This record gives sequence, structure tokens and C-alpha cells, in this order.
Amino acid sequence: MVSNREMTIHFLSSQRITIISKWKDELMHLPDGYIGYFKGEVENIFNLLMDQLGKSDTDIEDVLKVIGKKIAYDRVTKQLNMEIFFSSVTIGRSLIIEHVLNSKVPKEEISDLIKQINIYFDQLIQFALSHYTELKTQELDERYKFISPNHKDRLTLLGQMTSSFVHEFRNPLTSIMGFIQLLQAEQSEIKYLDIISKELDQLNYRITQFLNMSKKETSESPFELFSISQLVNEVIEFLYPSILEVNAAITCNVADDAVITGSEEEFRQVLLNIILNALDVVAGMPSPSIYISGSESPPGILTLNISNNGPKIPKEVLPNIFEPFITTKKRGTGLGLFVCKEIVLKHKGTLSCHSTDFLTTFSIQLQTK
Repeated sequence: MVSNREMTIHFLSSQRITIISKWKDELMHLPDGYIGYFKGEVENIFNLLMDQLGKSDTDIEDVLKVIGKKIAYDRVTKQLNMEIFFSSVTIGRSLIIEHVLNSKVPKEEISDLIKQINIYFDQLIQFALSHYTELKTQELDERYKFISPNHKDRLTLLGQMTSSFVHEFRNPLTSIMGFIQLLQAEQSEIKYLDIISKELDQLNYRITQFLNMSKKETSESPFELFSISQLVNEVIEFLYPSILEVNAAITCNVADDAVITGSEEEFRQVLLNIILNALDVVAGMPSPSIYISGSESPPGILTLNISNNGPKIPKEVLPNIFEPFITTKKRGTGLGLFVCKEIVLKHKGTLSCHSTDFLTTFSIQLQTK
């Protein structure tokens, strides 16, 4: 007698063309260079799932490790967007589970099947992300071997110049910050003292940040559990004077329960760099806007998106946007995003960028488990 599980698997097999067709339709918004590759990948992921579901009590971990490595290798070598892979897998998972629930088999009898489908996709994401991080870390190490000899003199000179500048500038800046604090304590009714104080704090931070980015070595910060939502709000509050200056509208929707284990101070630097860049590019736009969203989707992966409606990043620049000394700003050093990428990779995550005529999005993915 055919079991309900076997009937459901058979039903999914009979719906193969429909599921894959809908799955591919959801990917039609991708650039031309992506569409062909992702369509083939969709079929491979679905066929492998059906093959594994048809086997009883099969441990698919070893198989998914191999597939995850291939997916990661293709993303690195073909410079494909890892964020799109997450989106594609989420779409496929939803479509397949929807069809399972529509198979007219009692839901309580197919719960194990849905659980196995979720395990399949969760492990596929985990292995792909893990190996992608390893490959990007290796790539970064190789770049350092190239960067060090070719830019040693330049970085040494830059470090000397910034060090001299910081020491000469920081002494009077420290005095000004001290007097502002005295004024706040003695004459708190004076307007705008809080804004002046925050502007000076921000200036002090930028000077320190510029000096730190000129050095290859960075101090190690302790890893701890912290709230991404709280950190984003702190950074927005810190940048309030700059936000006010360009009259930017910031929309923030980060889940309160979004937490990760890592260096809070290093991630503060990542957020500051990306949001400051966004403020630079939206300045002068008719309606300067920045959108920040974050949630654990899919399960086990925290996705944080920071978008702005500034000009589109040129196609010839986008593939190298995280390379050192690559910048679209006249006065930029080209080190900010490079440092951001390094920090995210250190935390075994990914940082990617997608840019259209309407929106540019920097997307961070991190494992939460």
C-alpha cells in the first residue's frame, strides 16, 4: 500500500514543471548574466531534493556539503551575488512547501516530510555560506600578498601623514570638546550645544577611523552577544547631525530579536562606513532616503540590508567596489568598504552590493547559530 508520504512525493514530482516554472519566473528580474545560471541551478536543487526525499532515513549532509561547495565556488569564480542565492532558495522552499500543503494529504501526516524539506534547505544554505566565506577569506589573503609589496610605500606615507595630522588636530579638538562639556554643565539652556557636541564626537571618530584604515593591523575586539537593532539605532543617533545636514529620511525596520555574536565595535564601524557613504551619495537628491531592514531569514541567517536612493554605481565599478583604493568619491580613500568587507568576513559572513537606477543595497548575511 502506498503511504501518504509516497503519495506526496509523487504529487511533487508531478508538479515539477509547475514549481520550477514559477520558481524561475520569480528570478526574471535578475540581470541577463545571472538568469541563465540561476535557472539551471534551480532545476539542480529541486531534482536533488526529490532524489533525497525518495530515500528513507538518508543522511544528506555529505551530499549537501559537496553541492554547497560547488555553489560557493561558482559565486566566487563567476562573481555572482550570494544574496540572490539566498532569495532563490527562500522562493523555492516556499513554493515546494505550498505544494506539499496543497496535496490533500492530512497535514499532521506530512509534518515529517516538511521537516526534511526545511532541513535540506537549511543545510544547503549553511554549507554554501560557510564555504563561500572560506573562499573569500583565502582570496583576501592572496590580495594582501599583492597589496603589501605594491602599496607598502604608499601606505607608509599615508600612515605618517595621518598620524601627524591627527596629533596636530586632536589637541585643539580635545580642548574644544572639553569646553563644550563645561558649557553644557554650566549653561545647559544654550541652544544647539548637544548638536555641536555630537558633531565634534563624529569628527573625532572620523579622524581616528582614517588613521586606523591606513594600517593593515587592527586591534582585536572581544566577541560577545549583542543586538543589531540597538546598534543600528545608536549609529543613527550618532549620525543625526549628518542626517540633518542632507535632510535625509531614514526608514529603519530591524527585528528587535536580531542578535549575533561578534565584535560590537567592529560592526559599529561597518554600519558607520556604509551609512556615511549612503549619506554622501544621496546628498543633493530630490528626496534623499536610506532604508535599513534586518531579520533572521532564512532561519539561522541574519540578513541586514542598507539601501539608498542615490545614483546607480557604474557597472565597471560594482564588481570591484570592495577592493582597496576603489572609490567613486572625489575625496574618498577607497578603504572604507574594503575594511567593512574584511570585518564581515572575519565574522564568517558575506557583504554584497546590488545597484539599480532606483536603489543601491548593501546586504550583510551572518550565521546566528
